[in-house]
Amino acid sequence: MFGSWAEDGARFSEVGGLRVLIVDDHPIIASGCRALLETGPGGEVFEACDGHAGLAAFLARKPDVAIIDINLPDFSGLELLRRILERDPGARLIIFSMNDDPVIAARAIESGAKGYIAKNDDPTLFADAVRTVADGGVYLHPAMARQIAFLRAGSNAAMVSSLGARELEILRLIAGGRTMAEIAGALNVSYKTIANNCTQLKHKLGARTTMDLMRIALDAKLR
Repeated sequence: MFGSWAEDGARFSEVGGLRVLIVDDHPIIASGCRALLETGPGGEVFEACDGHAGLAAFLARKPDVAIIDINLPDFSGLELLRRILERDPGARLIIFSMNDDPVIAARAIESGAKGYIAKNDDPTLFADAVRTVADGGVYLHPAMARQIAFLRAGSNAAMVSSLGARELEILRLIAGGRTMAEIAGALNVSYKTIANNCTQLKHKLGARTTMDLMRIALDAKLR
């Protein structure tokens, strides 16, 4: 997120005593987040622009908090979250997303995130979220927390129950934040095959986008 990288892919600034990693591939967002976090001496912010770099930076620098964009160029933010937690179960991770869908936020929390920030949230809450998670808490915008509390899971269960085994497996992998390329690799088929399968799933389930498929899968509690 933050301009150019230093010699090992990191760049530093002061953030009120906290070490913060932000993984995002959009420089404008990086600049904005850096400005919001430059609150005092004794800390540092460092960045990564994709999942592989994010994992390497986390393991090398051991930040107090990592903020991870859900959509990364190489693999999803949820997959990066999973890989980090495999190596450091106590990691304090926040998912950062353009999507304010409570189902996606709930999935992030269930996957081990300690916070979820939508990019259209009030920017003044950004530093509060980082501090809350750094202090061992869980951060959700109050409106998002209320929406999650009133979710009615299972509304798509009937439609999903009519799918075949391969379709269910693809939907489960989508729910886990896998890209079509990752699903193709996991199932040992071509990217084109998975793309066609996803098109058929959208038609069957009345979905317009892959994000819609993810929401349907999460509603149906596919894991």
